[in-house]
Amino acid sequence: MINFILNKTLRAHAERYDYDVSYMQDILTNDLSAFTRFMGFQTMAAYSGNLPADAVFAARLRAILWEDCGPCTQLVVNMALEAGVSAEHIQAVIANDTKLLPQELALIVEFTDSVLAHNLYADELRAKIQAIWGQKGVVSLALAISSMRVYPTLKYTLGYGKSCSRITLNDMTLTPNISRV
Repeated sequence: MINFILNKTLRAHAERYDYDVSYMQDILTNDLSAFTRFMGFQTMAAYSGNLPADAVFAARLRAILWEDCGPCTQLVVNMALEAGVSAEHIQAVIANDTKLLPQELALIVEFTDSVLAHNLYADELRAKIQAIWGQKGVVSLALAISSMRVYPTLKYTLGYGKSCSRITLNDMTLTPNISRV
């Protein structure tokens, strides 16, 4: 009965975001205990702390772009739109065009890329982020950045990471710019 209810929740998520939840259904079908732990992880991935939606989604988008070839990125785009992030900001983050972003969002894009590249420049950027949002903001970014890397890895490990797709934003097709800092 619990599997039926959980699967119904997954199907609702799939319909809401036009997202393939087959990998999550696979986990649920084969190991309920693993699925409940995965659902616990979902609460960490959804945490935004004291960051505004556009800031946390800038980090999530840059992080997911490093690992994914489309479906997970599209999901994050859809969630960002739902959270009220402007299409222009989403497009600029995906294109890595920081000149089109407010200074605080450009900072987060640079910071996220530096963190993922293990570039020491992240230390300098972290200090700027702390000055704006404090250590709580840095913690929120740490959770946002690290959690986004889990989904594509999980999908590829389970054999569901083979399909690539274009990113769409409203009626535009976007090509991500994933420059490795």
